[in-house]
Amino acid sequence: MATRVYVAGPLFSEAERAFNRSLLEDLEGIGCDVFMPQRDAIEFSKPDFQRLTPLLQSKAIFESDKSQIYGADVFLFCLDGRVPDEGGAVELGLAYAHREFTPRHKLLVGLHTDSRVAMDNRPLNAMLMGAFDEVFSTRAELLEYLEEHADDFVV
Repeated sequence: MATRVYVAGPLFSEAERAFNRSLLEDLEGIGCDVFMPQRDAIEFSKPDFQRLTPLLQSKAIFESDKSQIYGADVFLFCLDGRVPDEGGAVELGLAYAHREFTPRHKLLVGLHTDSRVAMDNRPLNAMLMGAFDEVFSTRAELLEYLEEHADDFVV
């Protein structure tokens, strides 16, 4: 069974979407089954979704993504940017809480290739850092780790 990876992070600019597509190809290249909202969220294509109010659309997206997070073996948060994506931060909280309150093992990892420092010479807010099992500074390190430990993540 392939390691199921949920990829969180920014997906709003052309550059972010291109980075995500490239990362997706790398993850699938090492045999991961990947859910990436920019590719896999189906809400927008449903006619009923378009008729919902913005609040109800947001709730539908939240519920769909939450379900995918709960079903993942690995939660991966792409942390690059001036600040980490706020939606990704909520998703990290969901993944962390799910792991804490269920017997299921879930690996929580970050990919932070951005060299900007947030505060006190720490690259990220302590609340974000405290939730992760590992944070990688290169894509190569992340992929190597996932390949080497793939059997550890799958229940």
